Amino acid sequence: MDRRTLLKGLTGVPLIGAGAAWVLAQSPAVRGEKSVEELQKNWKALLADGAEVAPSAEPLKRSDEEWRKILAPAQYDVLRKEGTERAGSSPLDREKRPGVFVCAGCSLPLFTSAMKFDSGTGWPSFFTAIPGVLGTKRDFKIILPRTEYHCVRCGGHHGHLFDDGPAPTGLRYCNNGVALRFIPKTGKA
Repeated sequence: MDRRTLLKGLTGVPLIGAGAAWVLAQSPAVRGEKSVEELQKNWKALLADGAEVAPSAEPLKRSDEEWRKILAPAQYDVLRKEGTERAGSSPLDREKRPGVFVCAGCSLPLFTSAMKFDSGTGWPSFFTAIPGVLGTKRDFKIILPRTEYHCVRCGGHHGHLFDDGPAPTGLRYCNNGVALRFIPKTGKA
């Protein structure tokens, strides 16, 4: 290896360290937050009183025509046709209030604000989910395999699961904002 190649390689070392520091700073433990198990178990603490959510994860069956009538075109594209919204287009990516994120198709609670982190990707991202509400399957749409996840109640596509999230889970549920509805803890949207 020549000196120039070595020096070029070393210039990236501070960036790697900065990236690791950023990921660590996103960690709930570092931020003094509850454990993943506590967040999953006590998710209803962030649900507004009287919020209208699905009472259970019991499967919901609707025809394609019914979905077209119920959902906005962008929601239909993502939830029913596994589309992807443009990065940075959802206000939910910047949502910081306490509350619960529910499926836009059927109102099943999926995530809480305490599970959310800023991934810098332009899509709402979460490091864990409410237990028992998401199903997964392998997706080969971009040739390389990915893990797609969807709502277990209505089958609506939400996004993809990656292993580049913050500690303690190391997961990133990369969600289309249009597939979610946010219910603030205060009850005021």
